[in-house]
Amino acid sequence: MSVSIVIPTWNEAGCIAESIRLLRTQQPHEIIVVDGGSTDATVALAKDADRVLTSEPGRAFQMNAGAAAACGDSLLLLHADCRLEAGAVAAIEKALARPGAIAGCFSMRVDADGWGFRSIDACATARVRWTNVVYGDQGLFLRRADFFRLGGFPPISFMEDVFFSRRLARRGRVVVVGKAIHVSARRWQQEGLVRQTLRNWTLTALALGGVSPDRLALYYPRVR
Repeated sequence: MSVSIVIPTWNEAGCIAESIRLLRTQQPHEIIVVDGGSTDATVALAKDADRVLTSEPGRAFQMNAGAAAACGDSLLLLHADCRLEAGAVAAIEKALARPGAIAGCFSMRVDADGWGFRSIDACATARVRWTNVVYGDQGLFLRRADFFRLGGFPPISFMEDVFFSRRLARRGRVVVVGKAIHVSARRWQQEGLVRQTLRNWTLTALALGGVSPDRLALYYPRVR
């Protein structure tokens, strides 16, 4: 199974070149970077990707644009500052072959020490298994045909991952692969571990309860 990796970017000059370099070791079919209007050197530094596109800002719009340009059998939608454990991309085919699987993600590992962060890791895995809700920093993957069959991401500026998860849940289950995805601890460290975690849970519950994405975005800093 060939895998197209789609990376939405916005001012990711500090990490995009290294992200692409590391992803090459996973031997994907292609790496597509979709920029949403960066004002730094992101686009220039992404030159080693197979394709660098531009689109309307907002991860939903960017990932839809990347998916439309992709030609792999499956899509891996990846944040620019996330890092995959060796063998993660190779594990995608086996994961999608599981009975009832419509999509999958990796086991989150926040890059910080302490029981609080390990609890976040465990809760992220439990959330997917119990509710089928996947956050964008968990590395969502699915067959490209299924992505388009589901209509892609809804054209919204916030919490596109949660709303897309609702579509996934109607078609099958999301499986969690044992391979790790390393996630930056930046937001938890800046906002506070408890405060950020409670905010995430609350916004997810409100989104699933029908509150509009535009209204929810007012309560989340630096949405992009």
